[in-house]
Parts: sequence; structure tokens; C-alpha cells
Amino acid sequence: MARRVRHKDHENHDRWLISYADFITLLFAFFVVMYAISSVNENKYQMFSASLTSAFGKQQTKPEAIVPTNEQDLLLKSLVDRRNAKLAEQQQEAMQDIAKKINQVMTELIKNGQVSVMQTSRGVALEINASALFNQGDAVLQGGAINTLAEVAKVLEQVDLAIEVEGHTDDTPINTQQFPSNWELSSARASSVVRLFIEHGLMSKHLKAIGSAANYPVTSNDTAEGRARNRRITVTILSPVPEKTTQAPKESINK
Repeated sequence: MARRVRHKDHENHDRWLISYADFITLLFAFFVVMYAISSVNENKYQMFSASLTSAFGKQQTKPEAIVPTNEQDLLLKSLVDRRNAKLAEQQQEAMQDIAKKINQVMTELIKNGQVSVMQTSRGVALEINASALFNQGDAVLQGGAINTLAEVAKVLEQVDLAIEVEGHTDDTPINTQQFPSNWELSSARASSVVRLFIEHGLMSKHLKAIGSAANYPVTSNDTAEGRARNRRITVTILSPVPEKTTQAPKESINK
């Protein structure tokens, strides 16, 4: 039999077209995805994000004003605004309730003029004259003060809010072995109150002790009465959503 002649396989020079077509398809898909991302309605995204943040109780900086572009955006913005207003109202009522309870446990000292309870732009501020807590030039809490602050701690342990304890002095210099200046004295007094709060059940991560020395007087230090008033401890229960303004007139809610 005659031997069958084998033909040589010819190389296919058009195989590159397959890879090229795949590349063009992927490139087209990439640009479609990029276009879809760039076409997100920013207004709806911002409003939806703000609504979720408020719902989960997280703090955030105030976003830029959202300009509704259609009826759906107007409706969504209205719902977000109503929810935020409701949350603000509930938070205001909660802070008023805290102030009311603190007033009740501090009634005697309030009558004596040694304590005041105020609602400020930052929250509820409890201001206690140092003479009701410490001996002059000392940072050790006295017996009666311990019982009083323990009652305050019972109120505060019911709330899950940050609390600042700030010590203040008058401008009379102090220079002892324990307190070389008013900075050390004011810091030690604030720390004493914080330690007592922790001993009575408050979580340390919610507390902050601050020493301010004589830098924030509430009245003039020119008289003995003024200096006595400036020596104080301020306990501030911070509002969960701080106000936009950092300073606002204090409104006394003492009865």
C-alpha cells in the first residue's frame, strides 16, 4: 500500500483575535461599572447615610446641606428631619430627667447655696462649692461629702454618658509639698471625685478628671466671697449629641 502523506499543520495566525476580543469585552465592562458608580445620586446617599448614623446613635460632624432634586428626595429629607427632631427631643427630655434627679438628691446643699444644677449647651452641669467637699488647701473628701456624692453616683450609673469632673481654685497661690501650685490641687480634687464615682459603680472609661486651677472663675477674686465661690468642682454629664455652638448662656434649672 502506498504510504499516506501527512500534511503539515499550518499555524493559525488569527488566534490573537480571541484574546483581543476578551480584552475589549473586559474593558467595556470596566467602563460600564465606572459609569454606574459615578452616577450615584449623592443627595440620596447622604440622606440615607445620615439616617443610618442617627438610628445607630453614632456621633458625626454635620454634613453639608442637602439640596433635594425631586419629590422623592424631598420626602426622604422630610423623614430624616423628623427622625432627627424626634431624637433631639428624646435626648433633651433625658437630660432634663437627669437634672431633676440630681436636684432631688442635692436639695439641702442647693438650699444652702453650695450647689447649683444647670443645663448648658454641653449637657447637665452640677457645680459644687469646694467647701462642701474639702478642707481648705486639701483634696481629701470629707465624710458628709462622700455620702452626698454617693447619691449622685446612683443617679449617674443609670445613664451611659461621658462625664467630666473639673476642679477649680481661686487665684491665691499655693505652695506646699503636696500641692506646689493650684494646678496640682485642682487636679487632685477632681481625681478624688472621679475615684469615688468609680468606687460606687460608674465605669472609668466614661469619666475624665480635669484640673483647671484658677483659669475659669465664675466671679471676681477680689473679695473673700468671690474667691470662695470660685473654689468649686464641676461635674458635667455630656449630652450624647453636642450642640453646634461650643459656648452658650447657662440656664439655671434650680427650683
